[in-house]
Amino acid sequence: MKFLAYGPHGSESAAVIDGDRTFDLRPLIGEARVVDRAFLEADGIARTRAALAAGDLPELTALGAERRGAPLTPGKILCIGLNYRDHAAETNAEIPAEPIVFMKAADTVVGPDDDVLIPRGSRKTDWEVELGVVIGSTLRRTDSEEEAMRAVAGYVLSHDVSEREYQLERGGTWDKGKNCETFTPLGPWLVTADEIADVQDLGLRLSVNGKRHQDGTTANQIFPVAEVVRYLSEFMTLYPGDVINTGTPAGVALGLPGTPYLRSGDVVELEIDQLGAQRQTFRDA
Repeated sequence: MKFLAYGPHGSESAAVIDGDRTFDLRPLIGEARVVDRAFLEADGIARTRAALAAGDLPELTALGAERRGAPLTPGKILCIGLNYRDHAAETNAEIPAEPIVFMKAADTVVGPDDDVLIPRGSRKTDWEVELGVVIGSTLRRTDSEEEAMRAVAGYVLSHDVSEREYQLERGGTWDKGKNCETFTPLGPWLVTADEIADVQDLGLRLSVNGKRHQDGTTANQIFPVAEVVRYLSEFMTLYPGDVINTGTPAGVALGLPGTPYLRSGDVVELEIDQLGAQRQTFRDA
């Protein structure tokens, strides 16, 4: 199944795609109308399956030009830096001995095709296509990668937009360059884990103004998904609705000749196998 959201920002409705048909989730989730921690804690995925099997969800007609929102309202957004060997190489960084962890605020999330705002005075706004892992059940300090993967509800395409000057040149943590407004487009879908046969065999691609810059595969991750989820559970409790961005392959502006950072009017298109595609226009804030 694939979960999605549609409608104006702040008042989206959730839906589910089953095969080639789309169904309204409002009878299941009531007034909240979104996929979030409460929905996942209440076995929302299993309840959706049962409702589809029973014919209890109304089918939606074509959504057409309706705006697509982020397919879930996340709790924590945890991020892994330098998690692809080719990306570490292009930035002249050593392969990390342990995952590099930073966080993004949930209020940076926008829909997959919404405009992204370049901060005032920014000179180094950069792109990063990433696989997002969505937690579906509470996970506390596990030593088992199998247990870690049982806690995964599904996967989402995430754009970890970054401002490199704020991140790398202004001192302190990376968070300053990661938490600008609109810097986490998510979607178009939350794809349930059972639909992804091998999460370590997904292609990731990103283009700017029609020119391909990133073309990688999750097989190149230094720390695979199972290890990342297990590792994070050592340091914090993972709750349903938390999202983990698992790093980006080579091809970011920071590592390219001339460092062609984003400017107002640039169009970024990105996709991950089986997880859909995004398209954003960058605008001055």
